[in-house]
Amino acid sequence: MIADMQAPVIQTVGLTKTFKDFWRRPNVVAVRDLNLDIYPGEIFGLLGPNGSGKSTTIKVILGLLYPTRGRVALFGRPPTDVSIKNRIGYLPEDSYLYEFLNARETLDFYGRLFRIPRRERRRRTERLLEMVGLTHEARRRVGEYSKGMARRIGLASALINDPELLILDEPTSGLDPIGTRLIKDLIVDLGARGKTIILSSHLLGDVEDVCARVAILYGGMQRALGKTHDLLSRTELTQITTEKLDEPTLQEMRRVLQKHGRGGRFEVSSPSDKLESFFLRIVRRAQEERVETSGATIGGGQLPAFLGGADRDDDVIESLVSASKESHAPIEPGAELLPEAAEPQPDRELIDDLVQSRPAETTGEPDAPELPAVLKKPEVDHAVIDSLVEHAAPDEPDTTHPNGKDG
Repeated sequence: MIADMQAPVIQTVGLTKTFKDFWRRPNVVAVRDLNLDIYPGEIFGLLGPNGSGKSTTIKVILGLLYPTRGRVALFGRPPTDVSIKNRIGYLPEDSYLYEFLNARETLDFYGRLFRIPRRERRRRTERLLEMVGLTHEARRRVGEYSKGMARRIGLASALINDPELLILDEPTSGLDPIGTRLIKDLIVDLGARGKTIILSSHLLGDVEDVCARVAILYGGMQRALGKTHDLLSRTELTQITTEKLDEPTLQEMRRVLQKHGRGGRFEVSSPSDKLESFFLRIVRRAQEERVETSGATIGGGQLPAFLGGADRDDDVIESLVSASKESHAPIEPGAELLPEAAEPQPDRELIDDLVQSRPAETTGEPDAPELPAVLKKPEVDHAVIDSLVEHAAPDEPDTTHPNGKDG
């Protein structure tokens, strides 16, 4: 895949964002003349200290903020175009979740927002929970989750719609080394499947492990941009890795280097393992011994087949076909099976619930609220009144004179 031959997924030209005070006077220039081209299938790192403009840039790309000056294109369209929103997955810096829902209900809720059919929603939910290692904690309310577990379910929520573009703001914040390694592996696998990923993080080691290119911002301006390997290469040094050498061999190497005028700096050391790798080996060993834990596990770490992979298995296709039949939307031969690419279908489950709760007969007018018995007006029994009138004596004529004398 050659980036130069493809149209960029994200393009910013002279992007500038200035925040103003109450009197509309320029107060802070958060981003200044930023030029970026991010291509399909690229894992791009956006780096910088606090206040350097990373979050502001992401919000402008998402259409949450309007640029003061410059141009932003997302899939060749303005970021405010609603038609491209279902192609984006976003994990914000803080996990905003409904704390009274459990993990399954949370993923089902986001799946409904994207109009994913019920059967496919359930399939994706189970596979995403397995991917992030939360299957055994799926019935707990997310309000009881630790910060790291909330980040895991937040990542699963960002992937429920199989996005083409994934924007991750501090994805490993609050995660333990197990979760950090899991997230990094998933990011690499997603990039291999053609997803475009923007990663913003203060953990430079994580960015170095997964990003092919990085941009470093400072004061809202771009200070460095390029491939990670090229930016980190120390061209003035040469590193040689070989089997352990004995002292006579080392002495001979020093003699040869001094002969060629290269003996000024000669360091010999044994390579060491990374603490992260050592830590993960210890945890995996405890998992194999079935040590009980109430926290998250390493998890399968395997991406579900629905996330843009070319290796979709037959059961996934069968599920999509069944879901389409449920929605009364026939699939044409050769048509894309992804629910996101199809026309929105009505939520049959919601319609069934409404039909079941509808009264048997309707009058066309809303029912008046029922009054308590003590407040109801007593009903008049007209039959009783008529009977009393019939049995009453006839009235006698009044013979009293108006002046009080008999007539």
